[in-house]
Amino acid sequence: MIVSIEGIDGAGKNTLVTELRKRTGAEALCFPRYDVSRPAQLAARALHGDMGDLTDSIHGMATLFALDRYGAAAVLDRYRGSGDLLLLDRYVASNAAYSAARAGDLSLCGWVADLEFGELGLPVPDLQVLLDTPVDVAASRAESREASDSSRTRDRYESDRGLQERTLDTYRRLAAESWCGPWLSVDAGDTAAAARAVVDRLGSLPGYAGYAPGGREPRADG
Repeated sequence: MIVSIEGIDGAGKNTLVTELRKRTGAEALCFPRYDVSRPAQLAARALHGDMGDLTDSIHGMATLFALDRYGAAAVLDRYRGSGDLLLLDRYVASNAAYSAARAGDLSLCGWVADLEFGELGLPVPDLQVLLDTPVDVAASRAESREASDSSRTRDRYESDRGLQERTLDTYRRLAAESWCGPWLSVDAGDTAAAARAVVDRLGSLPGYAGYAPGGREPRADG
C-alpha cells in the first residue's frame, strides 16, 4: 500500500511523514532522491542555474523527476497491492502540480500521469494526502530552513512565490477531482490532528495490514 504526502515547498511534509511513521510503523521514501539519483541531481543543478536553459523546459524538468522515481521502481513495486504501508514524501502528483502551474495548463497533469503511471509503469498510490499549507506559512518555513542550513539554499521553484501559489491551487483542484485515485486534504496547522486523520482514513482502505513495528527507510536505490 502506497500513500503519498503532497504539498508545496515548506508545507511540512517531512514533519507529517515522521509523525505518521511513529503512528504506523511504516517505511518511508522521499522524492526527489538527491543523494542517490542521477536524474534528481541533474534536476537540482538545473534549479540552481547550473544547467543552462534546461530548467526553462517544463517537459524536460518533469521527465528528470519522473526518471528519479523510475529509479526507485523496485522499492515501489514491493508495496503495489501489499497490505504493508510505504509513505512517500512527494510522488507523481508533485510533478503534475508543479508542471501544470508552471505552464498554466492543467493538461500537463494528464501528460505526467501518462508518462509516470503509463509509460514508466509506476504504481498508482492508494491514497494521496494534500497537506494544505498557506503560502505565507510555507514560505516562512523555507526561508528559516535556508537561514539555518547553508546547504538548503532555496532553488528556482522554492523562491518563486507566484509559482507556489499556482501550485497550491493546482493541488487543491487535483484533490477535489480525485486525480488518479482517492485524496485526503488535511490542515497543516496541527500535525497530530493531520496524522490522526490520515490514520483514520488508512483504516478504511481495503487490504491495509495496520501497524507494523520497526518501520525503516527502504534503500532509495531499490
